[in-house]
Amino acid sequence: MQEKLSQSHHQTVKKAALGGAFLMAMSAVGPGFLTQTATFTQSEKANFGFAILICILVDIIVQLNIWRIIVVAGKRAQLIANEVVPGLGYLLSALVALGGLFFNIGNVAGAGLGLNVLFGIPVIWGAILSAIFAIGILIVKNALKYVDWTVQILAIIAVLVLIYMLVVTKIPYGQAVSHTFAPTKIDFYSILTIVGGTVGGYISFAGGHRLLEGGAKGQADIKYVNLGALTGIGLASVIRVMLFLVGLAVVLTGTKLDPTNPAAAIFKTAAGSFGLKFFGLLLFAAGMSSIIGSTFTSTSFLDYAVNGRSVRFRDYLTVGFIAFATIVFALVGQPAKVLVVVGALNGLILPIALAILLVAALKEPIMGARYHHPIWLSITGWIVVLFMAFASLKTIFTLF
Repeated sequence: MQEKLSQSHHQTVKKAALGGAFLMAMSAVGPGFLTQTATFTQSEKANFGFAILICILVDIIVQLNIWRIIVVAGKRAQLIANEVVPGLGYLLSALVALGGLFFNIGNVAGAGLGLNVLFGIPVIWGAILSAIFAIGILIVKNALKYVDWTVQILAIIAVLVLIYMLVVTKIPYGQAVSHTFAPTKIDFYSILTIVGGTVGGYISFAGGHRLLEGGAKGQADIKYVNLGALTGIGLASVIRVMLFLVGLAVVLTGTKLDPTNPAAAIFKTAAGSFGLKFFGLLLFAAGMSSIIGSTFTSTSFLDYAVNGRSVRFRDYLTVGFIAFATIVFALVGQPAKVLVVVGALNGLILPIALAILLVAALKEPIMGARYHHPIWLSITGWIVVLFMAFASLKTIFTLF
């Protein structure tokens, strides 16, 4: 009987790990990433490859640290933060949820724009339909199963679209590789924004919280942390690199991208009207998966911030979270600038959130008497904290 229970647990947690991998990966490559990549590829050309490389390295360090600490502690990040310093979890919840809320404006807009490109539906109605669909997936009975299926299907769509674009586009691989590893110019704002938009804020916790809700807890489940985190990082990294290469091929021809929708211009220039339809499909996939990831993770912070335990108000929070983003988009309009700015905001949150959990990793009452956090993860984690803090301060001084 015990053996059957153990096998059932391992199967459940393994599914949760893969679900967390896709949730994190597709949250990381949403409309914000499409917009940021197009914007900075135009301004930095091949040098932006260095920012992508830094993003991937930071992603590995951040995700392995955060997923591991959350699962071994068996608690959500905000509860861990409250045990580090009472009340700190509420601050972390506010920061993560606020970043996720504003990012969701762009996510809803992106999904709506994707439907507009594909079917000619007015963008606002496409956004409303996408919002209703996302709410349905998140509040249905056994929601996590449908969340996993939906995000996995959307990930396959995104990868197939980008493979097609690579095939039909003449990619300057040599220039991309040389400038990625030896950039002629380094822009800290682009690094902060791309890291914040793909690793920072709610995205850092999406996979860990999904794994926790799937039943993972304690040191025995660390192998599923590694499976989920590395799978998610691998998928997100492949999509990031492919999009950068397609964008670079287009901007090196001298094409000036439309600032209101720079990513669309890349696909239209590379493959004409057919490429634009493919962009619509990619944008819808990215928008939908990011609405789901942002809402799931942000509400996982908010419902625990209410009274320290999961509450039945989660569905109300989900509806309110998505509805607010949809209404703001309907009133404000073009989200491209919002996506870039909020990416930078999430980059500011990252060193704070990671530092809190790295401190928690050393506390025996939180992690257990027999747990020892790997030294290499601690050292590289603190390097990321210092680097992102430096990039944040440099960006703030540059902007203001």
